[in-house]
Amino acid sequence: MNDEAKRKQLRKYKAFATGLFVLMAIVFIITTILQKSNDSHWIGYVRAFSEAAMVGALADWFAVTALFRHPLGLPIPHTNLIENSKEKLGDNLGSFVVSNFLSPQNIRPYIQKLKVSNFVGEWLNKEKNQEVLIKNLSDIVLDILNKLDDSTVSSFISKKVSEMTDDIKLNKIIGNGINYLLDKNDHQRIITNLSKQIKDYIIENDEMIQKRVKEGSYSFIPSFVDNKIADKIASGLADFFKEVEEDTEHEIRALITKKIYEFSTDLKEDPKWEDEFKDIKNNFLKNDKLDEYSNDIWFSIKKTLMKELQDDGSSLKNYLSKNLNEFSQNLKTDENLQNKIDHWVRVTAYKYILKNTHQFGNLISSTVGNWKGKELSEKLELEVGKDLQFIRVNGTLVGGLVGLIIYTISHFFL
Repeated sequence: MNDEAKRKQLRKYKAFATGLFVLMAIVFIITTILQKSNDSHWIGYVRAFSEAAMVGALADWFAVTALFRHPLGLPIPHTNLIENSKEKLGDNLGSFVVSNFLSPQNIRPYIQKLKVSNFVGEWLNKEKNQEVLIKNLSDIVLDILNKLDDSTVSSFISKKVSEMTDDIKLNKIIGNGINYLLDKNDHQRIITNLSKQIKDYIIENDEMIQKRVKEGSYSFIPSFVDNKIADKIASGLADFFKEVEEDTEHEIRALITKKIYEFSTDLKEDPKWEDEFKDIKNNFLKNDKLDEYSNDIWFSIKKTLMKELQDDGSSLKNYLSKNLNEFSQNLKTDENLQNKIDHWVRVTAYKYILKNTHQFGNLISSTVGNWKGKELSEKLELEVGKDLQFIRVNGTLVGGLVGLIIYTISHFFL
């Protein structure tokens, strides 16, 4: 029922209770007049009933009215109780709710029944809901991106990159990277490929070798001799690198590996390399360059994100939709996941409610305390006023019966 319906109902029952009092008053007046001209016994009984009924009705009307306002507008002490005691009423109501409704033993049975995983899974499984969720998330992120100050973000990125790189020792990172490749034996493929490339280059450029041999030879040596020597050099070198290419256990491979290990150790331990790489890093990451890089990075990220979030068929939204589908299916079929989520929700809700029970009490207390006294009285009267009117009706009837009993006893026994 809305407030208007409650007001109509209250007026109806007030009229009924008041009408009963008026009826008793009329009966009392009629019987009083009749008694003067008629000595019938029944008139006295009716008069006694109506007289006591009026007294009971008036007493209960005063009691009920005193709860919500001053009777007849007179500031009689201990009336208008609700308005005068609203702070105390709010405190007591808050304490009552916390003590009787938010205690651990009362909360636990309801918390244990919480099972949100199936509900969330069913909700996410609907395409319409997925679209609404993705759209709302996209709008939120877009709003954040539009409100962010670009210069502040790029400065933040620049600062964090600078802080991160201050403690980075590039020589150790590169040295450890080389060791990693050597330990996995991945450098052998490089040696094999280089050997093949050198071999092929020698074979394909034998004329250049002959030319170089002739240029370095004496003039009295015949050309055919120079050509023969050049062929021997070319074939010898080609055969050598072919052996290195095909023989994974070739001694030159072991020698190269050893030299690389030595270089890696030197790279990590020799201070000169640390200084060299530090200079390179500082030159590459000067403040002006770092700011420029950070600005470019941020604008690139922002532009990409905004495009992905605004386009309904973007890769990002398709990716989110795909993952939401998978997640909803897992929520519906994976009991282990369901139990984990439901357990987390129950524990979190239980802890949060118990931790903040006093806040619920304070909320009720402050809400009631902040109501205007007249407003509070009207609200409570709307809720319980109808039932209180029956107190007036009962007072009328019970008062009348008591008056009748007293009249009967006094008439027959006194």
